[in-house]
Amino acid sequence: MASVAFLGLGVMGYPMAGHLKKKGHDVTVYNRTAARAEKWVKEFGGRLTATPGEAARGQEFVFSCVGNDDDLRSIASGPQGAFESLEKSAVFVDHTTASAEVARELQKRAKARGCGFVDAPVSGGQSGAETGALSVMCGGEPDDYAKAEPVIFSYAKACRLMGPPGSGQLTKMVNQICIAGLVQSLAEGLHFARRAGLDPDAVVDIISKGAAQSWQMENRHKTMTDGKFDFGFAVNWMRKDLALCLDESRRNGATLPVTALVDQFYAEIQKMGGARWDTSSLIARLERP
Repeated sequence: MASVAFLGLGVMGYPMAGHLKKKGHDVTVYNRTAARAEKWVKEFGGRLTATPGEAARGQEFVFSCVGNDDDLRSIASGPQGAFESLEKSAVFVDHTTASAEVARELQKRAKARGCGFVDAPVSGGQSGAETGALSVMCGGEPDDYAKAEPVIFSYAKACRLMGPPGSGQLTKMVNQICIAGLVQSLAEGLHFARRAGLDPDAVVDIISKGAAQSWQMENRHKTMTDGKFDFGFAVNWMRKDLALCLDESRRNGATLPVTALVDQFYAEIQKMGGARWDTSSLIARLERP
């Protein structure tokens, strides 16, 4: 069992840290809103600290799951950040969906301190975090990844090293690109079915047994047809992720016409008041009066 710190107890980090504690690891937590950390300790045990630096002191591993590049820099290398007290040979594992650029930057800073850094964004959503069934895509040095992998499997069903630093974030971008296109296609299909006088549930029941099947179809079609959009990843966060994809595509020369279009559709959802709706809300813009 390892001594670990977990920084960031949002909808993903809270259950992920809980799985680490349930697996027998010695867990110290930090959260920007202290009340959230206090709640976690009451539920799972362990201890909390007032700063990321305090949480990281003496730990073999430091895990993080925060909002964006700036949040990550703040808890890792900012004043009272984890890097101030990170032990030599310790490994910092970041589960934030962030840019490949910040992953490479922090890996260099960690290496200069004699520490490891693995960028390890996740897929599977809140339900995957709660059930310990996340898919984790990693970038980093093989030795650092090998140390961290057994601990990551405390809350993962799949985990793989995709390449050098930044590769985990690049793989997560592929994930988000694919999801954006799938959700828009599903929204259009369900909208078409209703306009054609078909029963959308019956349509999905038959086509999901064939080549059109997807996780989104199986898990989101019913709530989409019911107009309920509070079951998953929020539009605000998806737009943040798609911005990362589009920024990276400008650097590497990839052409992402569908991704750019769906990003604009999500901007319309935000204007409709759906910033906190989940990503399946794309159907709402098709069926508005």
